[in-house]
Amino acid sequence: MSDSSRPFFTIITPVYNGGEAYRACLEAFGRSTFKDWEMIVVDDGSTDGSDVRATEFGAKVLRTTGRVGPGAARNQGAKEARGEFVFFIDADCEVAPDTLERAAAALKADPGLDALFGSYDDTPAGKTLVSQYKNLQHHFVHQTGAPEATTFWSGCGAMRTTRFLELGGFDVELFPRPSIEDIELGYRLKAAGGRIRLDRDVQVKHHKVWTIPNLVKVDIFDRGIPWTLLTLERGDVVESDLNLEWKAKASVALACLVAACLVLAVFAPWLLWAAAGCGTLLLLLNADFYGFFLKKKGLFFTIASVPLHWFYFLYCAVAYVLGHWKHLTRKRAAPVDAT
Repeated sequence: MSDSSRPFFTIITPVYNGGEAYRACLEAFGRSTFKDWEMIVVDDGSTDGSDVRATEFGAKVLRTTGRVGPGAARNQGAKEARGEFVFFIDADCEVAPDTLERAAAALKADPGLDALFGSYDDTPAGKTLVSQYKNLQHHFVHQTGAPEATTFWSGCGAMRTTRFLELGGFDVELFPRPSIEDIELGYRLKAAGGRIRLDRDVQVKHHKVWTIPNLVKVDIFDRGIPWTLLTLERGDVVESDLNLEWKAKASVALACLVAACLVLAVFAPWLLWAAAGCGTLLLLLNADFYGFFLKKKGLFFTIASVPLHWFYFLYCAVAYVLGHWKHLTRKRAAPVDAT
């Protein structure tokens, strides 16, 4: 770690019972080729000794008063930051030896940047089909996203400390539990005239093990519905990047058509041909994604991932509908201005 009066990065990691993934997270920083940083770990009520592990590593450890969630923990850590940039890394993410160096080089090369974020790498630690699929999907989306970004990601993302504090950090009143508080912060930064870069070379290894139930819960209730509400309730949201780009929207529509045709084919068998046609279009529309899977993991994995991917599109539609319904109920419940 740097002994200078003001390090370039203050690494901020919120943790709650981080386990072995957190051990890997800490050990990876020791292998970093970039040394101009300090680390603040915000322990959110761990009972497994995560705070002790961070102290032994040499990090400054802050403790929350009760469980407050990662957004509030990050805000608490940022208030103690001395670095020019706060660099948020999740406790289940492992930096590569050059992750910090690449991020620092990009930020120094473009002084006008206010924030930068990266992506998961293409070798996730979780070995189950669902874990590999989900983490590689995230990798692909970020690797194909526009470099000039309109949002932010706190899994592996840096923001100028003064900007972060000026904006008030993550909105934990709007998002009291883990959700899209990082996305919303990016929208606010962009609306305030800030610049955000998606740097595909800044990568971390994700250790999270996904299951279908927690995948559906996170994608619908923690991300899909809140993100839909955010796009409806803000007038400055750009709906053409990352998960909101046009191919994703078209894929959701096609997946719904496939499902509807299969169900209705009980009464009208000719709809099986319509389902086949829509399915073919869906495969072609996502040929680059399946091509990436084929190259990276082989034919069997790619075939096994297609149903997961189509299922993802279907529950994205559910999240979209529920988000619109929630938006309408909020509008109806809002008091009418009598003036």
